[in-house]
Amino acid sequence: MTDVAIVGAGPAGTRAAEVLVRAGLRPVVIDEAPDSGGRIYQRPPRGFTRTDKTLYGFEAAKARALHAAFDALRPHIEFRPETLVWNIRQNILFTSHAGDMGEVPFGHALLCTGATDRIVPLPGWTLPGVTSLGGSQIALKAQGCAIGHRVAFVGTGPLLWLVAYQYARAGATVAAVVDTTAFTTKLRAMPGLLRGGATFAKGFYYVGWLRAHGVPIIEGATPLAILGSEAVDGLRIRTSGSEQQIACDAVALGWGLKPETQLADLAGVPFAFNAAQRAFLPQQDASGATANPSIFLAGDGARIAGADVAELAGARGAWAIVAARGLAVDHGEVTRLDAALARHGAFRSALDAAFPFPARLAATMPDETILCRCESVTAGELRATARAGTTLPAAEVNRAKALSRIGMGRCQGRLCSPPAAEVLAAALACPLESVGRLRGQPPVKPIPIMPRSPGSAP
Repeated sequence: MTDVAIVGAGPAGTRAAEVLVRAGLRPVVIDEAPDSGGRIYQRPPRGFTRTDKTLYGFEAAKARALHAAFDALRPHIEFRPETLVWNIRQNILFTSHAGDMGEVPFGHALLCTGATDRIVPLPGWTLPGVTSLGGSQIALKAQGCAIGHRVAFVGTGPLLWLVAYQYARAGATVAAVVDTTAFTTKLRAMPGLLRGGATFAKGFYYVGWLRAHGVPIIEGATPLAILGSEAVDGLRIRTSGSEQQIACDAVALGWGLKPETQLADLAGVPFAFNAAQRAFLPQQDASGATANPSIFLAGDGARIAGADVAELAGARGAWAIVAARGLAVDHGEVTRLDAALARHGAFRSALDAAFPFPARLAATMPDETILCRCESVTAGELRATARAGTTLPAAEVNRAKALSRIGMGRCQGRLCSPPAAEVLAAALACPLESVGRLRGQPPVKPIPIMPRSPGSAP
């Protein structure tokens, strides 16, 4: 049995591995990507010629430090890249690598599963040329290309401004940055945002740089539809009661991030509703420990807080595992980590207030909008389940799933679950938490049915 397994080799997983190695353990570190770094510090392919400064901007020094830290750990850990953990059951991680299935028994596991984009489906969002903000960022970092010649960025939150800035700095034409949050909402949150120090300053710089370079910025807007038949040829929005169209050939969408919590769910970790993030999140204590004594959580896979907090939380979760295994703990370091995490908590609350998820936009999407793209379920079809009458009406999202197939596709509800809950709650005229959450199901992502034979085509 493996003593400790870490799922995820991003900022949280890297710092956790450092602590565990320091304590004399040899963890197994598993990640879907070809190398460490996570999404924010994703390493480019070999032979990629763009510099760290070009790839990571202000975060170049942090990216180099995190990569160097992981490289130093390689002799002391068992690293399994390009490996998906698709299920957890009874202290066993079920994995898939190159078409082959495997099992990793463990004593303790730290889940550093990261986050994915939070999307509000719009009419036309399934057209070629529409991606998430994260997807557009990956294209730039990992492939050195833009998602289009003239890109509109739509959503809200720090990632919106960061990716738009990265595209503009790389030489792409940014058609517009369309933020659904009004400037006055951000202004009210300013006292809390100022606690973010350097993090806030960088965000302020991105916005200022975009304005100074003539990028159209529209705040407090309502996106109505992505236009086009075979591909994107525009974006329609409403501002102050009037409509306008933005010429573009690609759109990147994103309303913040949501934790990847499926593995925590499958491991039996209890969840609770978080009103600020309008989501059910796994319950954990300040150290990352959960009600399952074998499972610990860290980073954005538990709470959306960003890369800096993920590093702190990864180290803190690892020390909790060290303590659980009866090994010597550096209590001074633990005290420092706890204090740093508490300071960041206030800034996170301010970000939630400054960039709220547009619940009304999700709840009122047109009936004909494809809500679940995997199964081609429209918002109207989901609403119809809420009006099914007295015979087993869909008063809960898992019942709605059974009636409509929402969330049954390849992504297992990873994209459609948040907006689907908003649509259902609005149709039932009940609080969001009343409709519950889609329960995790294995496999959490698509896996091959059977392993490939050597030399066979993929």
